[in-house]
Amino acid sequence: MKKFIQIGLVGLLAVVVVGTPLAMRAQSTNAPEKKVTTEKKASKKSLPFHGKIKAIDKTAKTITVGTEVIQITSETIITKAGKPAALVDAAEGDEVSGAYHKDAAGKLNAVSVRFGAKPAAEPSHAKTNKVPVS
Repeated sequence: MKKFIQIGLVGLLAVVVVGTPLAMRAQSTNAPEKKVTTEKKASKKSLPFHGKIKAIDKTAKTITVGTEVIQITSETIITKAGKPAALVDAAEGDEVSGAYHKDAAGKLNAVSVRFGAKPAAEPSHAKTNKVPVS
């Protein structure tokens, strides 16, 4: 009986040793290959910009800030002096700031544009627990 158990264990061990590389090889050949892409993906992150407007192309709906040509789209939020504005409200030499997304083709699409200086923050009228001194 002992001999029978020993032969069974040795046989089982042999099957495991021989079968393991086959199972590992089967897993590696069935695994999907990772695709290596060289194309640029569109940036989901907004990138900031600021400076003076060098040029405005109202036909192409673009502004040039430094060396960057930024496309104004229908989704672009445009403000001037804290109020809604349009591309026609801008002039060459004006201060401008905002953010854009870079698409897969490398085009800079404006998310937001602010013409002019940043509006001054209004003082907070928050309630305080201070007692006035008389």
